Amino acid sequence: MNSTIGRILLVEDEVNLARGIRENLEAEGYTVEVVTDGMSALNSIRHKEFSLVILDVMLPRMDGYTVCETARREGRDTPILFLTAKGGGQDRIRGLEAGGDDYLTKPFQLRELLLRVAAIVRRRTRYDAMTALEPMVRFGDNEFDFRSFRGRSWNGADQLLTQKEAMILKVLVAREGEMVWREEILEKVWGDDVLPSSRTVDNFVLRLRKRFEPDPERPAHFHTVRGIGYRFTTTAESDQ
Repeated sequence: MNSTIGRILLVEDEVNLARGIRENLEAEGYTVEVVTDGMSALNSIRHKEFSLVILDVMLPRMDGYTVCETARREGRDTPILFLTAKGGGQDRIRGLEAGGDDYLTKPFQLRELLLRVAAIVRRRTRYDAMTALEPMVRFGDNEFDFRSFRGRSWNGADQLLTQKEAMILKVLVAREGEMVWREEILEKVWGDDVLPSSRTVDNFVLRLRKRFEPDPERPAHFHTVRGIGYRFTTTAESDQ
């Protein structure tokens, strides 16, 4: 990651917008590659290393969600920031479920985009520091390697987590058996970035349950503390 810290893939088919974003990112010191369709984006992700992909949703040849889903399925863990003209809650959830790390709705201020980009790069650095000493966790019949973002769930299925999913898992693992406030998770994962609502944490924990719990409706490891937050246990423990 250190060798590509500042190298960004911008996937945007609106020429003027792409030019403006590129110029502003380069003024901040980033190296930027621009492609204008989904298939070219996926090809670049497959063959090159980037610290971030800025990915429009509506693209020729392949939409951004499909690009992201395919990249994640193939084991690419590069952070992805979606750009979209759709700002509804379901569209945001769709982006998260596809494996995206952040979401920015058009039209947006370029300054906000630059702040989001810096936050994602900073978050990855913070994540590396968080996971350096304890890179592996095993709970129940699940295991996860924080260095590679890869794991295996109870049923043998391979799992590749996004940066935020892995950071939330790390926060919970570090406080095993203890109640962790939603606000604490937000602070540790998002840091000094613009904080989302606490509901965002709930959505991420739900995704972790779907990956690692045999019965997500009756979690054995990711326990809800109603009105407060969550408690994680490595050994199976039924929610009451």
